[in-house]
Amino acid sequence: MTAAVAAVSPAPGDPLLNILVFSSFILLAFVLVLRVRRRSSAARDYYTAGSGFTGPENGLALSGDFLSAATFLGIVGAVAVAGPDGFLYAVVAFVAWLVALFFVAEMLRNTGRYTMADVLSYRLRQRPVRAAAATSAVVISTLYLLGQLAGAGGLLALLLNITDRAGQSATIAGVGAVVIGYVLIGGMSGATWIQIVKAVLLLATGMIMAAFVLGTTGLSLPALLTAAVANHPRGEAVLSPGLLYGGGLTANLDLLSLAVGGVLGVAGLPHILMRFYTVPDARQARKSVVWAIWLIGAFFLLVLALGYGATALVGPEAILAAPGGVNSAAPLLALQIGGPVMLALVSAVAFATILAVVAGLMITAAAAFAHDVYAQLLRRGQATAAEEVRVARLTTVVIGLVGIAGGILANGQNIAFLAALTFAMAASANLPTLLYSLFWKGFTTTGALWSMYGGLTVTLTLIVFSPAVSGAPTAMLPDLDFAWFPLANPGLVSVPVGFLLGYLGSVLGRERPDAAGHAQMSVRALTGAGLQRAVPEGLPAPLPTGHGAHPAPAGHGVTPVPTGHGAHPAPAGHGVHPAPAGHGAHPRPDGPAAHPGPAGPAVHRGPAGPAPHRSPDGGAARTARPDGAAAPLRTGRPHGGPSRDARPGGGQPTGPYRPPAAPGRDPQLRPGRERPGPGTSSR
Repeated sequence: MTAAVAAVSPAPGDPLLNILVFSSFILLAFVLVLRVRRRSSAARDYYTAGSGFTGPENGLALSGDFLSAATFLGIVGAVAVAGPDGFLYAVVAFVAWLVALFFVAEMLRNTGRYTMADVLSYRLRQRPVRAAAATSAVVISTLYLLGQLAGAGGLLALLLNITDRAGQSATIAGVGAVVIGYVLIGGMSGATWIQIVKAVLLLATGMIMAAFVLGTTGLSLPALLTAAVANHPRGEAVLSPGLLYGGGLTANLDLLSLAVGGVLGVAGLPHILMRFYTVPDARQARKSVVWAIWLIGAFFLLVLALGYGATALVGPEAILAAPGGVNSAAPLLALQIGGPVMLALVSAVAFATILAVVAGLMITAAAAFAHDVYAQLLRRGQATAAEEVRVARLTTVVIGLVGIAGGILANGQNIAFLAALTFAMAASANLPTLLYSLFWKGFTTTGALWSMYGGLTVTLTLIVFSPAVSGAPTAMLPDLDFAWFPLANPGLVSVPVGFLLGYLGSVLGRERPDAAGHAQMSVRALTGAGLQRAVPEGLPAPLPTGHGAHPAPAGHGVTPVPTGHGAHPAPAGHGVHPAPAGHGAHPRPDGPAAHPGPAGPAVHRGPAGPAPHRSPDGGAARTARPDGAAAPLRTGRPHGGPSRDARPGGGQPTGPYRPPAAPGRDPQLRPGRERPGPGTSSR
C-alpha cells in the first residue's frame, strides 16, 4: 500500500479537480467577507468587529484561529513519522488553554481595548510600553505568519503537482495576496467569520476522515495501532517516545523546553489575545475559552487517529518523499481513503485553515502598528479613526509582503516546529509582562521594557544559534554549522529569563511603582467596573433604568418638565428650555438623572450626581487621556453623588480627548444653543 501511494505522489489526485475546488473556496470566502464586513472607517469595527460576537461564536473563532496548518498538517505528519513525540505538540497546546482561561482571558477583556499595549499602559508609562508591546506583537505575528505561508506552499505543491522551488514560491505569494485582500475588505469581522466557518469544516472533516480510517480496521483502535507498527520502519518504536527527540539528557531537556514554551505561549500570542476584545464583556471572554478548550480537545483526539492512520495506510517513506514532506501526511491519507475527491475536499479545508490563521495574524500585526505606534506614539492620540484604519490597511500590505518573503525561505520546514518556536517567544516576552502588570504592584515600566525587549532578544538569539537553524541534517541551513546552544527549543531558558528580567528591571530601576494605579487596575480587572457592553451598530446608547430620560427625536433637544422625574423630549424644533422653578430643577433623589437622547446634547442632573453618559463609539465617558489610554478609575465624589467614572455598566474610555471647559461655558452646547436654567447642567 505504501508503494502504491508513493507511485502516485508526484501527481496526487486530479489537479484540475483540485484547482476547481480551491478556486471555488476562494470565491465563496470573498463573498462571505463582503457580506459580513462592517463599516471600515471605525477603528473599533476594523480591529474588534464592534465587540459584537457571542462567547460560543468567539470560541469557534478561537479554535479556528488556533487550529492552524501547524495543527492539521504538521501534527498529523509528526504523529505519522514519530509517534508520541509528534503528538506532544497537541498535548502541550491543549494544556496551554488552561493558562489562558485562569489568568488572562477575563482580566484582559476588562482592562484592554484593542491590543495588549492597552492593558500594559493602564498603569505604566504610555510611550515606551506601547513601543515595546507593538514591537513584540509585530515580530511574533510575522514569524508565525511565515510558518503558515510555508505550510500553504507545501499544501499547494502537493495539490497542483508543483515540484520546482520557483513554482512553490509563486503559490506562497498567491496565498499571501488572497489573504491580504480578505483583511483589507473585511477587517476583523470578515476574518472572524472565516475562522468560524473554517473551524466547523475542519472538525467535520476530521470526524469523517477518522471514521474512514477506523472503518478500515473494523472500528478497532488496537487493530489500527498494529497496522501502524507493521508499516513503520522502526516497528513498535512508533508507539513509544524517543523517535523525534532520541535519548539522553539533551533530548529530555529539549522535550521539557518544548513543553514550557508551548504551555505558556498561547496566553501570550498576540492574535489570540486580540480575540478576547471581539466579545462584549469578560463573561463572554471566559465562555469563549471554555468553548475553545472543548473544540480543540476533541480535534486533537481526531488528530491522533489520523496520524496513526497515515502511518498504517500511507507510511513514513511515502510521506517524507511527497511534495511538502511531513506536512503532506493528511492530504495523502485523504487520497488513500477517499480518492481524488476526498483529497480535493480535505486540501481545501486545510487551505481554509491557513487562510483563517493568516488573516488573524495580519490584522493583529496591523493593529499593533496602527493603534499603538501610529495613533498613540507618532500622532500622540490625535489621529482620527479613518486615518488609523488607513494606516492599518497599509500595514497589512507591508506585513503580508514580509510574511510572503519569509514563507518562501521557510518552505519545506515542519511548520509545527516553527509554531513551537513562536510560542516560546510569546511566553518569554509577552506573558511575563502581562502577569506582572496584572498581579504585582511593584512592577514598573522599566521592568516591562526589560521583560519584553530582553525576552525577545534572548529567544531570537537562542533560536538562531540552535540546531534548528544550523549544524544538523534537519536544520534550516544544514550545510552550515554555527550552533552553540544545544537545545532546538529555547523555552526552558528564555521563559525564566523573561520573568527574571521583568523582576530585575522593576527592583533595580529608578522608577517607583504605582501602587495606587495597580489597586485601580486590580479592581477593574477582577470586577469589570467601568466596562460597558457593546451596542450593535446603529442603535442608540441604552438608557438608565428608573426615572431617566427618554430619547428625543433626531435633531431635537431635551426639555425638563415639572414632574421631578427627569427630562422628556421637547416638541419638534425646540431646543433646551428651563423648567419652572421648583420642578424640573429637582428630580427625585432615588432615581437616576436624565440621559440625553441620540441627538439631544443636554441632560438634566439633580443633586444626586450626573447621569451615565456614553462616548460616541459606545464606551464609557470616562475622561480619556490624549494618548488614548484608560484613565484611572475614580471611586466616588465628595458630595455623595455617583462618580463620573465608576458607573454600573460603564465602559472603556473611547471618545476623543476634550480639555476642560472654560468657566461658565458648557462644552456640549453649540453656539446659539440655550443654556439650561438654574439647577440644571449639561454634559
